[in-house]
Amino acid sequence: MDIRTLGKNGPNVSAFGLGAMGMSGAYGPADDIESIATIHAALDAGVTLIDTGDFYGMGDNELLINRALRDRNRDEVTISVKFGGMRDPAGGWLGIDTSPAAVKNFLAYSLRRLGTDHVDVYRPARLDPRVPIEDTVGAIAELVQAGYVRHIGLSEVGAETLRKANAVHPISDLQIEYSLLSRGIEADILPTARELGVGITAYGVLSRGLLSGRWRPETAQEGDFRRFSPRFHEENVRHNLELVDALRKVAESKSATVAQLAIAWVASRGDDIVPIIGARRRDQLAESLAALDLELGTGDLAAIEAAIPEGSAAGDRYPESQMAHLDSER
Repeated sequence: MDIRTLGKNGPNVSAFGLGAMGMSGAYGPADDIESIATIHAALDAGVTLIDTGDFYGMGDNELLINRALRDRNRDEVTISVKFGGMRDPAGGWLGIDTSPAAVKNFLAYSLRRLGTDHVDVYRPARLDPRVPIEDTVGAIAELVQAGYVRHIGLSEVGAETLRKANAVHPISDLQIEYSLLSRGIEADILPTARELGVGITAYGVLSRGLLSGRWRPETAQEGDFRRFSPRFHEENVRHNLELVDALRKVAESKSATVAQLAIAWVASRGDDIVPIIGARRRDQLAESLAALDLELGTGDLAAIEAAIPEGSAAGDRYPESQMAHLDSER
């Protein structure tokens, strides 16, 4: 497993990270036993970065990771935690809170659920419009000084916010959606991150499964949030799946799957980019890890660009109500 550094001040991590969100019901029912087996398989393969959020499964995801790491060396695993998302008992969203007091409160609960004395990378899940980013980062910096947090990250913020935050405390990485279907960061956010020495942890590299090569509308299960995603709406999904079929032809020429080609493309965009793979099962993980061995030449990259030109995806990546809360989309 190759090693990459999250920015100029962040930790050394595996070239791929494992995203655990789907293990707690975001895409429909999940199997805890299989999820833990998948985490173990990832660690055994050399994956050292596990990404979670304290609101994934309303805490269940952190408890799951706790169970998976009980017989493992904690110091060999980099745990990245997003915080700030507030939910009601029915699972609905109430907004975001990244006030200094909330930062410390959220972390206290995460440490208990994870069964650890520190979080390696701690980041607000979204920008709180009521709280200056300088105040949020300043509160996390106090937790760094106290030893409860090792590094500070951000998620889904724009270039201006990234500059403001980095001026308060070095930011290790920006977690943001980046895939063949979501390339908005290339214009301004990615150049700014590189100027500041901030790494990118790219989630959604398979665009919520669209680029898996296997997703079809009838596969969505009860509780799958993709039912509400514009890119999966009937008027858009046919177009997007046509793009996937075009990419499939390129993948077949490389004796690879669509998913492997999509992951390898993100990984090829720079050594400062670490794709986060949201595998829920061991077979998905094995397919994704095989992308590490896929080399893309100039001709391959041109063929990929021709199959899925920049900006060709139909539909926003989140519903309108959620897009309004993305600082990265302003």
